[in-house]
Amino acid sequence: MGTAITFKRPDGKDASGYLANAARGNAPGVVVIQEWWGLSDQIKGLCDRFALAGFDALAPDLYKGKVVPYHDTDAAGKEMNSLDFMDATTQTVRGATQYLSRNGAKVGLTGFCLGGAVTIIGSVHVPELAAGVVFYGIPPEQAAKPADVKIPLQAHFANKDDWCTPELVNGFEKAMKAAGKSLELFRYDAEHAFVNEQRQAVHDREAAELAWGRATEFFRKHLG
Repeated sequence: MGTAITFKRPDGKDASGYLANAARGNAPGVVVIQEWWGLSDQIKGLCDRFALAGFDALAPDLYKGKVVPYHDTDAAGKEMNSLDFMDATTQTVRGATQYLSRNGAKVGLTGFCLGGAVTIIGSVHVPELAAGVVFYGIPPEQAAKPADVKIPLQAHFANKDDWCTPELVNGFEKAMKAAGKSLELFRYDAEHAFVNEQRQAVHDREAAELAWGRATEFFRKHLG
């Protein structure tokens, strides 16, 4: 359904990604950020699904063509740890946001795992964004303080998550509330990466569909 595109970062460098356009011409935009595996078919599928829901969706390729197989967590961790999160967010993600907003459309940001953390960083450092939806990822506070978040956020977390733990989530929620920030936070009795239907060991269809409905409703409310 979608297509591979190249777009410009604010620094003038080229970045690539996967774009799926909605049927209507003046659709709002959603930038979709990958898990630590890379720009997988599953993330492209979510872009297609956003397009069917009425959004132009662009997933920038933060690993520049590298996609790690699902069984190889060591390689995924290595790729994630070698990613410059600030450059990826303030340049590549911002470039994708600017690409989608070029016709005056409002743009939101969403991401999963690694992409969830990038979504929170983007909510602080990408001024063109109107809203964000976070899936099971929180960055370290030095990358993005809850007090500095500039847009309404919705967040989805798993109770059986040993990476983005319930304790971490509670701390994030508390800090957002203390700073008076707009946050809708949902917890699911599921495992990390429960939205990824390609990973049967962790996929939870009921939780994933509930989260999807909430996310699209939130974006319709804030992006139009």
